[in-house]
Amino acid sequence: MYSVKLTEKEIPKKWYNIAADLPVEFPPYDQTEEGHQLENLPKIFSKGVLEQELSTERYIKIPKEVRNIYKQMGRPSPLVRAKALEAHLDTPAKIFYKREDTSPTGSHKLNTAIAQAYYAKKDGIERLTTETGAGQWGTALSLACKLMDIDCTVYMVKVSFNQKPYRKTIMELYDGEILASPSDKTEFGRKILKENPDHPGTLGVAISEAVEDALNDEKVYYSLGSVLNHVMLHQTIIGQEIQKQLEIFDESPDVMIGCVGGGSNYAGAAFPLIKDQLDGKIDCKFIAVEPSHCPTLTKGEYCYDFGDTAGLTPLIKMYTLGHNFIPPADHAGGLRYHGVSPLVALLVHEGIVESRTVEQTDIFKSGVLFARTEGIVPAPETCHAIKTGIDEALKCKKTGEEKNIVINFSGHGLLDLAGYADYLEGKIED
Repeated sequence: MYSVKLTEKEIPKKWYNIAADLPVEFPPYDQTEEGHQLENLPKIFSKGVLEQELSTERYIKIPKEVRNIYKQMGRPSPLVRAKALEAHLDTPAKIFYKREDTSPTGSHKLNTAIAQAYYAKKDGIERLTTETGAGQWGTALSLACKLMDIDCTVYMVKVSFNQKPYRKTIMELYDGEILASPSDKTEFGRKILKENPDHPGTLGVAISEAVEDALNDEKVYYSLGSVLNHVMLHQTIIGQEIQKQLEIFDESPDVMIGCVGGGSNYAGAAFPLIKDQLDGKIDCKFIAVEPSHCPTLTKGEYCYDFGDTAGLTPLIKMYTLGHNFIPPADHAGGLRYHGVSPLVALLVHEGIVESRTVEQTDIFKSGVLFARTEGIVPAPETCHAIKTGIDEALKCKKTGEEKNIVINFSGHGLLDLAGYADYLEGKIED
């Protein structure tokens, strides 16, 4: 059996909230001495997602309207056995990958974009603002807003805006407004440009611009593509589908791997399986992989920090490189965030999830190998997970262990071909 495809009727009816099963108390959101950051949240987030953000209810019902759009967008997604890659590696391990690249926008991001746009529409909102790094999230929210008949403004990190022009094009096809960040549209953007006209942009800066934009208009909300609890929640349809699909394969996971920037695709795939681990149903190693250029989980400090550069968000406890951190302009644009989901951070801090880093040349090398064996071109972000999956499979080759390795294939790389071209021409460096 090469793949398992669930039916539309098997789409999960509830999101799983790991906040109900954490081994320690979740660190509460803090605020600065000014005290206005928590007060800002109801001004920029819908009632629906704010309730979910603070909920400790184990399962939260997915609205029928959202489930119907999930079906329209192609869910459930397949779980595929990478037999050609296994044969190339000559490993006794079995490698499975969950194909979140099959959505119209090419990544997992649509799972939460649809939900957030739905709740904003229910509140009577006319426009959503957001940030995007590599463009996967901005693309997803642009489409979700179009489906809900509301406008969308995307502040795209300038280095990715220049590296990935076709991401801009597809967002515009979905009727999104795209601005290179830092931009001259916001007060904070103008401040950054005045200090450094050549600023490459960061996700922290783009978040600040999008939040400022939303705060200045009562008919506008802000939408975040990763990090916060409600975003992790919406993505857990991935892991719940994986659970059903592994049952059909008659297999149990031994290693679960995903790439991590803010943490949403990793959380979505891993959290339902982490519950199985905590309940004693499986014995699995969970690995979160990030770029060596932005080693938030591996070298960051576990402390309270702002989610944005301007300090408009509440302080959240997470691993962080500092909200003023400016990462190198590598091609893994979606993984260049200074912090990480506080839920993912807590699980790493408690030793439930292991963190690793990967060099840039290694991710492209792994992406080329995957394309030449499995036939699918992975996003540079996804290649971090693939590289680590290959490493684990090669360990099995040495030990003879027949482990089941599950990779969340978070997105395709068909709009990242400039990076692959640079790699093939020898222009990519670590």
